[in-house]
Amino acid sequence: MNHVKTLPIILLIVFMHQFCTSLDTITINQPIVDGDVIVSTGETFALGFFSPVVWVANRDSPINDTSGVVSITCHVNVVLNSRNKTTPLWFTNVSALPTNNCVAQLLDSGNLVLFHSGSTIWQSFEHPTNYLLPKAKFGLDRRKGLNSFLTSWKSSDDPGTGNFSFRINPEGYPQLFIYKGHVPKWRGGHWNGVRWSGIPKMQGVTFIFNYSYVNNENEISFSWNVVYGSILTIGVLNESGIYQRSKWHENLGRWEEFASVPRDHCDIYGLCGAYGNCVRYNDEINCTCLPGYQPKSPQQWHRKDGSVGCVRKNQTAPCRNGEGFVEVANVKAPDTSVARVSANLDMKACKNECLRNCSCTAYASLGTTEGSGCLTWYGDLLDTRVFTEGGQSIYVRVDAIELAQYENKRKDLLARKGILLHSFHIGPLNLKRIKATRG
Repeated sequence: MNHVKTLPIILLIVFMHQFCTSLDTITINQPIVDGDVIVSTGETFALGFFSPVVWVANRDSPINDTSGVVSITCHVNVVLNSRNKTTPLWFTNVSALPTNNCVAQLLDSGNLVLFHSGSTIWQSFEHPTNYLLPKAKFGLDRRKGLNSFLTSWKSSDDPGTGNFSFRINPEGYPQLFIYKGHVPKWRGGHWNGVRWSGIPKMQGVTFIFNYSYVNNENEISFSWNVVYGSILTIGVLNESGIYQRSKWHENLGRWEEFASVPRDHCDIYGLCGAYGNCVRYNDEINCTCLPGYQPKSPQQWHRKDGSVGCVRKNQTAPCRNGEGFVEVANVKAPDTSVARVSANLDMKACKNECLRNCSCTAYASLGTTEGSGCLTWYGDLLDTRVFTEGGQSIYVRVDAIELAQYENKRKDLLARKGILLHSFHIGPLNLKRIKATRG
């Protein structure tokens, strides 16, 4: 199939100097047909009948010839028709009073906007396909009943709706996910005030991007923008379920990837099962158990299969019997679908809150700094992994026996460090005395 001619209504990021005299709007009296384009004022985006790149309207209903027409009806809808068919292949599906005072405009952001008497009544940014552009929100708009998320293509040359989606899950405390169908493939974690907790590298590129996260009664949404307007950057969920961020390299004339997720096997959702912790060391992936837990199936664990997870060493959950918490440092916090948020609690109050409730399995700071809120978990601790840098500490509930063992290990470690420090400080003094005696 020749996809160059079968897939209309695409927004394509190109340098548009050859179309610099084109209009940026579609009106009731001025539709566009195959061969026409509209170009944004800054000549960054074009809309027309191209090989698909950024946004596809009729991704699951391709046109097999050059008969496509894009127009606006008097009932204020952008409509895609084939001149050979009476039924529309795609339309914006909005309701408004019939009028001639409507126009569809392609903005320099890459957003196709339908205006009715000067007001926005539909925009392509609220209906993304596989690409996410700067300034485009995705997430849940509770007022409009919209859930905006990315879906992959079927294949590299077929923009039909594929198997993977990239979205915000609002359950518990909202998180970023990649799904295959309805099954989680990768979890980006919760928003910690600076970045998604499961993507440490986000913090390293804040000089390039501004991030915006909103979580209130009206919406749960995320968007990003570039600090320097001259940088052209995009995000795409590809047909393999990988989300890639790329920027345009002007001198080389191509896109260059600078980040992608998932990155390694520890990024696979739930790889080490409930209460497991994935560790990558020297390019080798290992599953370990969180404090107070042991492998549920030692045989599978020995075969490097940790998917069945871990169970408590002592089967009875610790409850008001001398239990406490053990710190697990530098990790991606567990799935917050079973977590609760107390935005005003500091870490001491967070610990007490978890300790009072026998169902609480762990607690952690909500944000990147102490006192920035509290997360407490009430169910299985799932999808925890160790980061080489950029992780956070979680505090796992253990019984009195396990707590005592960890306290003894901690004291032994501090004692050994003390010996090393003592030797370090005394050594130079002894060296000076030796030199003085020899002098």
